Amino acid sequence: MNNAINDPQTVLVLGGTSDIGQAIVAKLATTSLRQVILAVRQPDQVDVEQVAVGDADVAVVGFDATDTASHEALIADVAEEYGDLDVIVQAFGQLGASDLQDPIASAELATVNYAGAVSSGLAAAKQLRLQGHGTLVVLSSVAGVRTRGSNFVYGSTKAGQDAFATGLGHALHGTGAKVLTVRPGFVRSAMTDGLEEAPFSVDPDDVADAVVAGLRSGKSVVWVPGKLRYVFGLLRFAPDAVWRKLDK
Repeated sequence: MNNAINDPQTVLVLGGTSDIGQAIVAKLATTSLRQVILAVRQPDQVDVEQVAVGDADVAVVGFDATDTASHEALIADVAEEYGDLDVIVQAFGQLGASDLQDPIASAELATVNYAGAVSSGLAAAKQLRLQGHGTLVVLSSVAGVRTRGSNFVYGSTKAGQDAFATGLGHALHGTGAKVLTVRPGFVRSAMTDGLEEAPFSVDPDDVADAVVAGLRSGKSVVWVPGKLRYVFGLLRFAPDAVWRKLDK
């Protein structure tokens, strides 16, 4: 249960090796934080001593975004062992590149980024409803606000994930459970290493700061940086020819 100033005691990170996910945990590591559970594909490769969580205990469990049938049981088992989950962070995902010649790889990307987000998101929502409190943090992207030709498959998965997250938040209204949808721009991280930075690029810590502020203020959507809200408020209505030119 969150304390009086809305600091969580137990946090579950789906995609626990994510740079952004771990940055969020580090920012949430107040004296109130007691337990962090990192759900990862390869638990034996995670060194819990390297996770910055203050005095909180760290546990690692197995998680595969593509194994959608396992998500409900996983979250239920974690809650049974560690108690109520105050924050569940959906931090997994793949970037991938749009390839008109590779429908199989594109479908696999969609399975991770969208199908996995839906199944784990609904499993998280079920647990939070049972508790009557808690927030699901969904790491979406501005890439889903309007998809670009250069990464349209990735953008389409993020568009779907974003629509799912915002809709789930509306569906949960009045239950005590909440959803915080996070829309960062280009984030300097392991996933984007080697790529050319886009305007308004940020670091994982910037995303984490925005998430923590959003959790404490009870927001439903945050943009990182905040000015992207206004930038994409215009770009989503830009003529197609202009949009394609910006993508070069």
